[in-house]
Amino acid sequence: MTIKELLLQEIESSTDSLLEETLDFLRFLKTKKDKQSPEIKPETAGINSQPEPEVHPTDSSELPYRPASGRSILRHAGTWTGDDFHERLQSVYATRGKAKFD
Repeated sequence: MTIKELLLQEIESSTDSLLEETLDFLRFLKTKKDKQSPEIKPETAGINSQPEPEVHPTDSSELPYRPASGRSILRHAGTWTGDDFHERLQSVYATRGKAKFD
């Protein structure tokens, strides 16, 4: 069997939540690959195009900063399953600082 056939077989037997995580991971890998070997397309390489800022991580294990979209956290909104919700909420209230505006 080819890799693609094995992947399709696993996809058929996976849950929707696992497939959603897998899709996010696959898109991440594709984005990571695109950033490692960027191609300059003739139609985008014009006078008005601005180069992307270079990212120089201080540690080789650090990934470059990519702003979060908030999409991943929204999947979990309203899904608290613990029995310590009120305790955690009180902890947040007790430890947050007061805003100071000048």
